[in-house]
Amino acid sequence: MRKDLMAQESNSAKSILLRVLIVVIFGIAFAYIEAAVVVYLRVIFHPAGFTFPLEPFAANELGKKLLLTEIGREVATLVLIFTGAWLIGRISQEKFANFMIIFAVWDIFYYIWLKLLIDWPASIMDWDILFLIPLPWASPLLVPLLVSITLIVFAIIILYRCSCNKPIKVAKADWAGFILAALIVVVSLCTAGAHISEAVYESYFSWPVFALGLIAAIILFIKCLLKSPSKI
Repeated sequence: MRKDLMAQESNSAKSILLRVLIVVIFGIAFAYIEAAVVVYLRVIFHPAGFTFPLEPFAANELGKKLLLTEIGREVATLVLIFTGAWLIGRISQEKFANFMIIFAVWDIFYYIWLKLLIDWPASIMDWDILFLIPLPWASPLLVPLLVSITLIVFAIIILYRCSCNKPIKVAKADWAGFILAALIVVVSLCTAGAHISEAVYESYFSWPVFALGLIAAIILFIKCLLKSPSKI
């Protein structure tokens, strides 16, 4: 019985490693595509250099068209990440975990590729525009890095439990809590994003509000994990 259990755990570990390897490779490759596009965009939008505070977006007709194109590209990016996660996963929790890993790896390696291609950023405290939907998101790079690391940890735990046929139990109230926590994080980013053209742009990002959302999500995840059965 003990040998069977050990063999099952070994197979589970191998299964996890293989699936994680696939989604990580997908995330790294897709991050290069994203970084390459942004290299071109910076030549167009910021020929004098990408520095904060930024000049207002869409200052002319060409800028408006390119901004709409960029928003469409961001939507397509999310669709591609979701599609890849859906195809690789077997059950809904696996698919969601794969989405988190791809998204996190894509986000981390996006900045790694930019560093290699154009020697930016100089540090993890440099500011960047993270997203444009529904409003610009902005923050120091440490913020998406913390979110990405959290998502990777969550995803690895979910995948391991799924491979052992012990998925995490998440109630409707827990989902509502996760959504609220995510919204808190997004609000902190959008609040800063609304002021990226101002000289005091840094003062608009609230570390306490961001931390509240992130910590709430971590506490909720631990709560769900603890209440989930540890045996099949």
